[in-house]
Amino acid sequence: MGFLASGLQGIVFLLGVCSVLAAPTKRSPWKHLQTTQYSDVAFELGNNTYLANVQHPKAVLSGDFSAIATPQGSLVPFTVIFTEDEVVTGSSLQRVIACYQNGDDVFSSDFLAGVYIASNGTRGTPSLDASALEYLSGLAPQYLLLDTSFRADHQSMDIPVTYVAPPKSTSLTAGPYAVLISDASVAFGMVYRLYRDTHRNFLYGAYNANDGEDTFNPVEVFQARFWDPMIPVPSRIYSWGDARPLAGFRVAIKDLFDMKGLITSGGSQAWAEITSVANASAPSVQRIVDLGGILVGKYKLAQFASGANPWDWQDEHYPFNPRGDGWLTCSASSSGGGCSVAAYDWLDFAIGSDTGSSMRRPAAVSGTYGNRPSQGLMSLSGVMPLGAATDTAGVFARNVHDWVRFAKNWYVPEMCQDSSITGLSPLKAPDSYGFPKRVLYLTEYLPLKNPAAEQVLQAFIRNMTAIFNMTIQDFNLTAAVINATDDVPKYGALNGATGVLNTMTQYQEVGAPLMAAWSERYEGRFPPVDPARRGVWRTYNDTLYTAELYNKSLAVKRAGVDWFESTVLYSTPESCSESIMLWDIGTGGLPSYREESLNENPNTTTFLALTPAGAGINGANLCPIYGCVDMTIPIGQVPYMSNVTFVSEMVPVTVNVIAKRGCDFMLWNMWEKLADEGVLKTIKTGKTAF
Repeated sequence: MGFLASGLQGIVFLLGVCSVLAAPTKRSPWKHLQTTQYSDVAFELGNNTYLANVQHPKAVLSGDFSAIATPQGSLVPFTVIFTEDEVVTGSSLQRVIACYQNGDDVFSSDFLAGVYIASNGTRGTPSLDASALEYLSGLAPQYLLLDTSFRADHQSMDIPVTYVAPPKSTSLTAGPYAVLISDASVAFGMVYRLYRDTHRNFLYGAYNANDGEDTFNPVEVFQARFWDPMIPVPSRIYSWGDARPLAGFRVAIKDLFDMKGLITSGGSQAWAEITSVANASAPSVQRIVDLGGILVGKYKLAQFASGANPWDWQDEHYPFNPRGDGWLTCSASSSGGGCSVAAYDWLDFAIGSDTGSSMRRPAAVSGTYGNRPSQGLMSLSGVMPLGAATDTAGVFARNVHDWVRFAKNWYVPEMCQDSSITGLSPLKAPDSYGFPKRVLYLTEYLPLKNPAAEQVLQAFIRNMTAIFNMTIQDFNLTAAVINATDDVPKYGALNGATGVLNTMTQYQEVGAPLMAAWSERYEGRFPPVDPARRGVWRTYNDTLYTAELYNKSLAVKRAGVDWFESTVLYSTPESCSESIMLWDIGTGGLPSYREESLNENPNTTTFLALTPAGAGINGANLCPIYGCVDMTIPIGQVPYMSNVTFVSEMVPVTVNVIAKRGCDFMLWNMWEKLADEGVLKTIKTGKTAF
């Protein structure tokens, strides 16, 4: 069951799910670690590290608090509880606290140093009965606040009670807080648990400044005994009563996408030096925020979204894949996204881009769900480009139902690109249950290299075709292209066209500005750029790459797409996409390592991005050329003998599924059906995907 589907919804969750009662425990003192340049505070509590947003508190209560005021700058870990009960009992408080402990990775009993109980009921005057008073006495908080709607007859308690007027706004939610108590106010600062990014998949963590303008602050906290970025996650309790569809989902962002208040580096320290802080978030990112999603940081990517191999990364240390022996590739360029979703239970999604393979292949090697959507399905304004007419934005996930929920709320018509950017016909993407009739098994890319992995694939095909009453057909797309009429562009022309679109876009919008700025700053020097881009930018020819060539390349691509959608994958009255195509963008069930020399045995290992003999083009280029939707689906795992641990480990097995442009939601509806039938599983984090 997915995060939102699990019923973490307000009082229903509080009373219906939590049956384990919380027992009072000895609390750990808070320890100040650091005050950031944003005036927020990092602190230790027990064995965990936290960040408190005290500069822009969630809520401030006003009144005379001189009797309980704390020394200036001294925080009190607090727990906020809302109740609808007219009579609050000890058992109801126990259930709430147990619910917090069982349902949240940020809350702990250490936050019970202070307790604020507020009523959101509508009947009568609430009160605490004797069992509630006894329970609270057992918790022994240093501070107990009750809102003024409660009866003022609780002064017989061992703990002093302070009555407070409720905040004027409704922004304060239940959960753990770090509180500053002055003579005239009580300020509730949101707390973030700081997780170590032990696989070093992130560049840095970030959090919403709560300034009312959706500005983000980078996390500045660093622990010298570790090398890991610290990633902030807020309490999930804050979102339990939030009805927005992505409320509480934690999302990592590829560092191509602008986040207001942060630098977008594109994986380049040189670009980070010459560029300015983003003054607005990319529309695609802002939509996630508006839907309730929680952005937790920016993850690593191959510099400027290239497809660089792990051993060719220079500016950044290559991220680590948690699967198998921990030494497998994360692919490129959305490398940190797939591997972080595979690594961490505390992260729900990562968004990235796919121009040539950069969502689908990282999903394959990390054993996560990932998609290259139909061309034009998501705005890429505010995103560093590779190819304006070929870039797309996708999302990594572990749970099918959560993935579909995210997609159906993120990809909406108002977020589509204009056809003047894609060069294609206006995109229509219906939420279709018109499922395909045929499965085309692409024989130039299949079977999988590992026979054990092919058995996993064949079992998946049998299950899928039986559930949807589909037929299976061997199909050679390369032959279909070769045998098409002369007016249909062939792979050479199509590959050349997309190469022009990509090269011109990124050079003009990124390469040329970087080279000019660097030359001016550093006496004519060329900027430090990784090998994947250095040669192309150094030899770029303005007289060759003209606007006329760009427009001709768009026309070639459009002609290819029109043929593909009329001849290969086409719509019928019964099906959004009459057929779907199966192929493999991954490793074929063999390990592919981050270390080049470990991949030299072609019988037991593999390099990525190889074009099979007999294939007219690398399969990753099919949908960048034809505009179609391509999704990576994890279907199992097989053993391999590790060249690093020298014992048997497990590597994910995935399959890629292609449908006609605009049939993304048809595929997602298929995946939900297969998940309901038990064919597709929720993916685990860590060494094994299943």
